[in-house]
Amino acid sequence: MIGFVGQYEYQMDPKGRVSLPAAFRRSGEGERFVLIQWEPTNLTLFPEAKWVELQQELLDFRRKNPRGANQLRRVVANAVEVAPDKQGRILVPAGLQSGASLAGTVLVVGAIDRVELWNPETYGAAVEGDGGDLGDFAHQLFG
Repeated sequence: MIGFVGQYEYQMDPKGRVSLPAAFRRSGEGERFVLIQWEPTNLTLFPEAKWVELQQELLDFRRKNPRGANQLRRVVANAVEVAPDKQGRILVPAGLQSGASLAGTVLVVGAIDRVELWNPETYGAAVEGDGGDLGDFAHQLFG
């Protein structure tokens, strides 16, 4: 698997479905995904294999940090399992749409081992607000 790379804009239909790029569906190897909001700005779509890994980390976190249990409950309680339909769309529940301010155009962004769903304006503000370039990190990452 090469991973999830690139960004694509799609229209969310009135039923709350948004398309996944064909390359992302191939990278997901026909798997189901878990859609979750763990950041206030966007939704994250984890392929099933990555979610299985992450579940163990979440269980370890809960065991080691009892005070974090309610935060974990809040995040996981709103998670939903999704699978692309025959047209390559996933259904984004209304609560998750609202939480990430998704309506109309949705920016689908590859993030190597996961996919993120963003409101395009929120994404632009987040990326530009962080300097917009790799700066000091470029050499560490690619050099």
